[in-house]
Amino acid sequence: MANEANGAYPQTNVLVSIEGGIAWVTLNRPAKRNAMSPDLNREMMQVLDIVEGDDSVGVMVLTGAGESFSAGMDLKEYFRANDGKTRVHTLRARRESGDWWRRLMFFEKPTIAMVNGWCFGGAFTPLISCDLAIAAEEATFGLSEINWGILPGGNVTRAVAEVMTHRDALYYIMTGIPFSGVKAAELKLVNEAVPLAQLKARVQELADVLMEKNPVVLKAAKDAYKRVKTMPWDVSDEYLYAKTEQMLFLDKSGGKTEGLKQFLDDKTYRPGLGAYKK
Repeated sequence: MANEANGAYPQTNVLVSIEGGIAWVTLNRPAKRNAMSPDLNREMMQVLDIVEGDDSVGVMVLTGAGESFSAGMDLKEYFRANDGKTRVHTLRARRESGDWWRRLMFFEKPTIAMVNGWCFGGAFTPLISCDLAIAAEEATFGLSEINWGILPGGNVTRAVAEVMTHRDALYYIMTGIPFSGVKAAELKLVNEAVPLAQLKARVQELADVLMEKNPVVLKAAKDAYKRVKTMPWDVSDEYLYAKTEQMLFLDKSGGKTEGLKQFLDDKTYRPGLGAYKK
């Protein structure tokens, strides 16, 4: 990949490459199936801070090195390593494990999870926190916690409840049975599944579509959807008007005015078929 951000990004447990306005962020512990360790989680927070402030980045893609997206939490580092430690130590490790996927939920840039292989347990939280997700048909998903004596914690259960139906979520939580990328698309855990050989090209294609949009409007639109889901209708109506006013104030490019001009006056594009020219 091109342009490794001039060394600005940490490049140990997380690799970052910027190419054509897309930040390809790769969890980089392939020998551990990219299981999330304390060091990886701290590095991800640094990466997200830099990506948010990097004006050259329009879209962020999250994926994993090797044959895995992520096998979830590193059991040795998060369970055995905390045995006998104080509650304060345990709470600190727990907070660090959740901080970066919470950041993803309302991230400044649009995000796409590119699930290239194994995706288990704790990996469901960053997966679902990303705005969009494309999986390889050959990828393997699983909520295997039941098989070794715990429930899907770390807000994994809440994440699953966000996108899967009641019956489907309970089926996989209670049985621990793994499923494919094709099934993940059927369950709406991901937007779609494609053959592994086509995965990066499909994600690139989707990222390019997002890159065409007004970034201020894109941020407002995705945040608005996530916020209004739990609001009463009258509250959401008021919120959306306020969000629109905020968006118009923040959009110094005058996107609304330009879009209407190109559609109504210049007749150079049709909104149903694509974006106005920025």
